[in-house]
Amino acid sequence: MGSGSRGVVVTSMGFAGLMLLLSGADLAVSVPFGGQMVFDVMMIIASGIVMYMGVNCLKDFR
Repeated sequence: MGSGSRGVVVTSMGFAGLMLLLSGADLAVSVPFGGQMVFDVMMIIASGIVMYMGVNCLKDFR
């Protein structure tokens, strides 16, 4: 696969990391999303899954 595919994977991992940080901040201080705990936990799980899949995909690129 080309470098374009690698860029898409890295970008999606970056956005997943950003959502992970925002959801963690929302759990702590209820700022970005209004403190909805179920939403925050689901976003943390989804972000973790995307990060895991991205790491596995980058391993396949080698």
